[in-house]
Amino acid sequence: MHERTRAEWRATRQRAAVLRALHACDTFVSAQALHAALTADGVTVGLTTVYRTLRLLEASGHVDVVRDSDGERLYRPRPDDGHRHYVVCRECGLSLAVDSEEVERWVARIARDIGFHAVDHTVELTGVCARCRPASGGRRDQWSSQ
Repeated sequence: MHERTRAEWRATRQRAAVLRALHACDTFVSAQALHAALTADGVTVGLTTVYRTLRLLEASGHVDVVRDSDGERLYRPRPDDGHRHYVVCRECGLSLAVDSEEVERWVARIARDIGFHAVDHTVELTGVCARCRPASGGRRDQWSSQ
């Protein structure tokens, strides 16, 4: 953890429970959904504690954050390699991690061009997944090649 965040982070039972619950999720999750899952598992933790813990995890670089179509923040544990690429369905919230050497080359070129080193990055693409496409009226977005 970063120095400032390390000083702020006190290992409490509630924070440990939030971290475990977050790692148990296989997709991005809202603070409210995480709180509901904890409550359903019999863990007593306040929603404010969930939000505070997620903010600390974000500040320390331990979670990725995306926004859903309503602007709500969704959280997911960050991979250790510092490189994250996601495709997120704006209808159902399904998120898939994707690997892309092309994105890696693009980031490396930009970092080199502006003189940055040790660049971490998150790339988030949004669209409508195959399961939700019929429900969206079959509309295509501007990037569709069909």
